[in-house]
Amino acid sequence: MSTALDVVAAIAILLGALLAMTAAIGIVRFDDTLSRMHPATKPQVIGMILVLAGCVIRLRGNVDIWMLVLVGLFTLLTAPVIAHTVGRVAYREQRGRDGLGLVGELDRDEGPTPR
Repeated sequence: MSTALDVVAAIAILLGALLAMTAAIGIVRFDDTLSRMHPATKPQVIGMILVLAGCVIRLRGNVDIWMLVLVGLFTLLTAPVIAHTVGRVAYREQRGRDGLGLVGELDRDEGPTPR
């Protein structure tokens, strides 16, 4: 017999898996690193949080719930930092190839820009 909480857990897990799948498709289909950053962070993290939330609802009363909560918390804390670092490196690497110009917002810590 399934309860209403089991149905909610199943829906959350399926929606999270769907978001993770769309993120994976976006990572494969987009051309460059800067374009791939969005599907690599936002839908992937939200999808994982939904899957974890569904698992927490399904495993209610189990001691393993706190491990799932920690996984979700650490993901929410580290994903923006990783995305920022990857985006900064990708911007610097692709700046000359993609014609983004010589002067940019991220050049302030590199010293004076040649003119």
